[in-house]
Amino acid sequence: MTMSEESVSGNSASENSAFEQYENDLRKAERRVAGEIDPGARAVVVAVAVVLAMVSMVLPHTGSVTGLEVLTFTPEADAERVTIVSKIFVYLVTIFGIVVSMLALLTRRWFLAWIALCGCAIACVAGMLAWWSRNTPGVGGVQPPSGVGIGLVLGWIAVFVLTFHWSRVVWARSSYQLALEDERRRQAAEQEAYAAALYHKKPQQP
Repeated sequence: MTMSEESVSGNSASENSAFEQYENDLRKAERRVAGEIDPGARAVVVAVAVVLAMVSMVLPHTGSVTGLEVLTFTPEADAERVTIVSKIFVYLVTIFGIVVSMLALLTRRWFLAWIALCGCAIACVAGMLAWWSRNTPGVGGVQPPSGVGIGLVLGWIAVFVLTFHWSRVVWARSSYQLALEDERRRQAAEQEAYAAALYHKKPQQP
């Protein structure tokens, strides 16, 4: 092997090593971004909505029955003829609007934000049905003793806010991922172009 061939081979190995290191760094960054969220200023709005959801649990859901009493199936809740949709709504608010949303904010994990989004979206529908059930006669035309309480209204507003902002946070994550994918494709194209140019410059064998 001539000196020129050794020089070309050494430069090629060095450049390939640099490209591989850069590609590995991009892949690591892509995996990190794929699993994390950056809510930015939305974190404050989400935190306030979580607090509102917590407050709604101690306020009257219907009549004098609070959300916590609906959650724990107290006799007072039975006396108010709290329907199954109201109980489902309260559980969804507790699990997804409070617990999962708090965990997503603290850990900044993307899959927790996605779970919170799905759960809060379902809670929006359940809240509407819960409201409807407090103003609709039941079996045999029995009217519920009390109508909609401030706790139900506040909890419903809170899950609407959480659904909107979690959807924006999850969507923002996708933009970061696409940017990294574009950078990795650009890096791969540069590496391919360099390899092609190196091939054409390789000295001919005698």
